[in-house]
Amino acid sequence: MVKYIVTVATTDLATAGTINNVHIKLVGTDGESERTWLISLKGALSFRNGSVASFTVSCPVSIGKLVLIEIDKQPLPLFREDSWFPAKVEVKSPEGDTYNFPIYRWITDSEVHRFKEGTALRIFEDDHHLGRYSREQELKQRGEDYCWDVYVEGIPHCIKSRGPLDLPCEVQFSFTKTTEFLFTASTGLVELGLKGLSGSKENWPNIDAIDRVFCCKRTDISEYVQEHWKEDTFFGYQFLNGVNPMLIQRCSVLPNNFPVSDDMVSLSGQCRLADEMKKGNIFLCDYKRLDGLKTNTINGKKQYLMAPLVLLHKTPDDQLVPIAIQLKQTPADDNPIFFPTDSEYDWLTAKIFVRSADFNEHQLNVHLLRTHLLAEVFAVSLLRNVPMVHPLYKLLVPHTRYTLQINNLARGLLISEIGVFTQFAASGGEGMKTLLKRSLSSVTYRSLCIPDDIADRGLEDVPNFYYRDDGLKLWDIIHRFVKGVLSFYYKKDSEVQKDSELQKWILDIFEHGFLSQAGTGIPESFTTVAELVKFVTMVIFTCSGQHSAVNTGQYDYGGWMPNTPISLQRPPPTTKGTTSEATMLQTFPDVNTTVQGMSTVWLLSRQSTDFVPVGQYSEEHFREEIPCKLMEDFQGELQVLSAVINVRNKSLAAPYTYLDPMAVENSVGI
Repeated sequence: MVKYIVTVATTDLATAGTINNVHIKLVGTDGESERTWLISLKGALSFRNGSVASFTVSCPVSIGKLVLIEIDKQPLPLFREDSWFPAKVEVKSPEGDTYNFPIYRWITDSEVHRFKEGTALRIFEDDHHLGRYSREQELKQRGEDYCWDVYVEGIPHCIKSRGPLDLPCEVQFSFTKTTEFLFTASTGLVELGLKGLSGSKENWPNIDAIDRVFCCKRTDISEYVQEHWKEDTFFGYQFLNGVNPMLIQRCSVLPNNFPVSDDMVSLSGQCRLADEMKKGNIFLCDYKRLDGLKTNTINGKKQYLMAPLVLLHKTPDDQLVPIAIQLKQTPADDNPIFFPTDSEYDWLTAKIFVRSADFNEHQLNVHLLRTHLLAEVFAVSLLRNVPMVHPLYKLLVPHTRYTLQINNLARGLLISEIGVFTQFAASGGEGMKTLLKRSLSSVTYRSLCIPDDIADRGLEDVPNFYYRDDGLKLWDIIHRFVKGVLSFYYKKDSEVQKDSELQKWILDIFEHGFLSQAGTGIPESFTTVAELVKFVTMVIFTCSGQHSAVNTGQYDYGGWMPNTPISLQRPPPTTKGTTSEATMLQTFPDVNTTVQGMSTVWLLSRQSTDFVPVGQYSEEHFREEIPCKLMEDFQGELQVLSAVINVRNKSLAAPYTYLDPMAVENSVGI
């Protein structure tokens, strides 16, 4: 008889343990073991959460190189079947070899589950018949568990599910995450001290009343926002380092529908507009996607959402300040262009309409579509088409954590017919669907890759652009890591071309994420290692850094409502000189709309205690020496970047922390 030492590790998650009887079968190239009951003196404690237990499996002769294991668990008599979340199984053979079998999934039934040895294998090199069979069965089951669905025609497809609890167990929130999320969602208004105001449909009587509400929960940045929200320099700063740094672009020629001339604007240093455009000092923000949207009706009142054009100037002291605002796309006598030289409330009202437009553009396009919905597409395609043993799965699965459930919750709580966004945002309802469709049609592959996007918008040398500075560094670190790992497995372009699972993954993304629109530039297939490396870098950056940049600061910049109104309930002025503090207060959203918006951005900005920073991998999917070393190097580079950002931030009045790797979550998990 020969003996195999089997060590089973159960994850430390709450409720991860089992008291069921666990059985294992070892399958090798030269045979297989008997199905063996894993029993020890520890009894039921062998598989409690956080435990590591060893057992002996005996065979008459060696079964050769291990290919896979089969695991099942059976309930004890008179006991119900429970769920078990094993981390991994390690097997030491009589020849002295050690085999690792990563699991990291819930086992909830009494069926037999097969897990392959952890060395990464692409499909064309998986030459053992049992290995191939296991691979095929895994993907067949995944294809049944993760089906595509259409939530709204014209936007990326999503996972088919009746609700969060209908999702496969392994992609649901942990017990900790579930508890914290539900508590924050249900008590958000209470935590913010706003419960008594959630039913008030009155206007805000004065700014002090808003201040008294806002005083309940402040952050360092939100206090800075409250103090500086009226200032032109801060207004301009937010286009670079607020939660929507994705719209601003350098302007070399004015749009035909924005008739601003030299005699209209006052530029510092007596500069001429045309000269400043040639020097690259003029910038444009165009909210044309919002033009003509059907707006919401809230508290029985029609809401207003403009599609502004904003012209900004980089001053000699490197400040970015607005110099002209046109609130509607079509020039007309009743659509005046506003300037800083106008009356205080004319100019402030124009900026408020821009900030409200920015909120709606940011939430639906920049945040929901370009991070959440695309991350879901990347995840579903991975789970449907790529088995656990594939190097791409090992590389990307940590970046899918919680994404399917958070998006499922968003569809139910935020953008459904009874969702908060649908009920209280200016673009909620029909306008939301229209904007999402328009937004997808404007997405390009280059716009998802920060080096290309920054170059295309002409923003390479804009000063004080911390999103760009930190984002490019983070992209480069991720790219080096991804290139190292994938180049280890793919030595030649031909290996990429013949990897059918890899090709199915990208084709599914092209078809279900970008609706087969070739004009997006999204590849339908991979032909080179370099193409693969860039696309995977984009996926990881989108799911981690980009999501953090456009999500984490939502309460910082939106908690003080006048800076980011979720909706506005008076039309913009059609002639100058008709505004006042009173008209501004009447334009702001009602009290209940304000507090619902505040509690929502509070929820979406909250970090859970089981947050995992980018580059940290609690699950050991890789076992080869080189990928593991590359992972260590990756983590070291991220720590250096974090230190650099922290030093820089010490000198900033409003520190930019959203791309600090220690604050960036590994996946779209909130």
